[in-house]
Amino acid sequence: MRRFPTSYIVFPFLLIIFLACHSNNAPLTARTPPKNFQDTPVKNTFGALEYADTTTQDAKNIISKLDAYYQAQSRAGFNGSVLVGYKGKVLYERYYGYSNRESKVPLNKTSSTQLASISKTFTGAAILYLNERKYLKIDDPVTKYIKNFPYPAVTIRMLLNHRSGVPDYTKWVPNYRKDFNTPISNDEMIQMLIKYKPGLESRPNTRFKYCNTNFAILAKVIEEVTEMNYPYFMNQYIFLPLGMNHTFVYEPKKGLPSNASISYKYNWRREPNMFADGVYGDKNIYSTVEDMYRWDQSFYQNILLSNETIELAYGPCSFEKKGVKNYGLGWRMLCYPNGNKIIYHNGWWHGNNTSFYRFIGDNFTIIILGNKFNNGIYHQAPMIFSIIKGISADNGFDTEG
Repeated sequence: MRRFPTSYIVFPFLLIIFLACHSNNAPLTARTPPKNFQDTPVKNTFGALEYADTTTQDAKNIISKLDAYYQAQSRAGFNGSVLVGYKGKVLYERYYGYSNRESKVPLNKTSSTQLASISKTFTGAAILYLNERKYLKIDDPVTKYIKNFPYPAVTIRMLLNHRSGVPDYTKWVPNYRKDFNTPISNDEMIQMLIKYKPGLESRPNTRFKYCNTNFAILAKVIEEVTEMNYPYFMNQYIFLPLGMNHTFVYEPKKGLPSNASISYKYNWRREPNMFADGVYGDKNIYSTVEDMYRWDQSFYQNILLSNETIELAYGPCSFEKKGVKNYGLGWRMLCYPNGNKIIYHNGWWHGNNTSFYRFIGDNFTIIILGNKFNNGIYHQAPMIFSIIKGISADNGFDTEG
C-alpha cells in the first residue's frame, strides 16, 4: 500500500476547519487592511438598557391603555415588535405574532427585522461620521469618490437630503435588465448608472425628491473612503460600538440568520427576493426594537457624533413646499411653528412596515417593526403619543415610508 505524507492528511483537515470558521455566520472581515482609513472604532460604552418604574399608578394606566390598543391591533392583523422609551428608559416593550409563522417561532427580543428605509438613518450617520473625522467632505462632488459617476454637479450633501435629482434605481433598472428576480449589488447598479446614464429628474439642488438611489450611492462612497465593504464597516464602527448585537446588513448570497424574521405579505405568503434586494444603504439593515433604542439613545450621549454634527443632520434642507414636513441629512422631520421638532423615519420594503419616531425635546421614542404587511403601522405612533401624553397628536404624523 502506498503511504501518503502526513501533510496530505493534515492539509485537508485544516482546510475543513478554515472553511467552517468562515461560514456565513462567521464574523465579517475586511478584504484587505485599509491604507488611508485609520480610524479606531468607538469602544462599547452601552450597558444594559434601563427600564422605567412601571409600579406607579400613572405608569400602570398608560401600560393598560397601550396593551388594550395593541391587543386590538393584533386582532386586526398587526404582527410586529413595539418599544416605547421615555427619558432614556424603556417604558413599554411588546412582541405580537410570529418571526417565522411556518415554524411557529414567535417574535422576541432577538428577532431581527428588516428596517427598510429606516436603514437610511444609519447610512446618513456613517457619512456624517466620516465627515466629522475629515475623511470626506459632504460638499464634495460624488465624482471625487466614484470614478466615472455621470452627474458631475451632484454632491454628497445632495444625496443625503434627496436633492440630487438622480432617478430611483428601483424604477429604471428593469428597463435595462430582463432578470427581475436575481438580486444585484451596489456595484452592479452603479455600473448600470454609469453605462446608461438615466436622465436626472431635476437639476441638482433645485428640489426635494425622495430617492433610494441616493443612499445606495452613499453606501458605495463609504466603501471607497474606508476601503471596507459596507456591511463590515457598519458592523465594526456602528453596530458593535453601540452594543447592537442583533443588527446586521443583509446580503442575499449569505442568506438570513436563524433569528431573522421572515417578510410576509398580508396573507402570510412569503415575499421572495427580487433584483433590488441585493442593494444596501437605502435598506437591508435588520435590527430589533431594543437595538434600535440603543441607536436612538446614542445621539443623546454623543457616542458617535458631536452635537454640532447631529444638529447639522436635523436641519431642514428643502423649502419649495409650505408645511411642517421636511428632510435633513438622512432624517425626515416635522418642524412646527412653535419650535417643536419631530425627528423620524418610516420604512416599507416587501412585507416590512417600520416606524421610528423621536420626540427629541422629551427624549421620547416610538419604535415599531412589522414583518407582515400592515399599512396601519404608520398610524400607530400618533395613538401611542396621545396615550402617553394625554393630548391629541395634532392631526396625526407623517405616514410616508
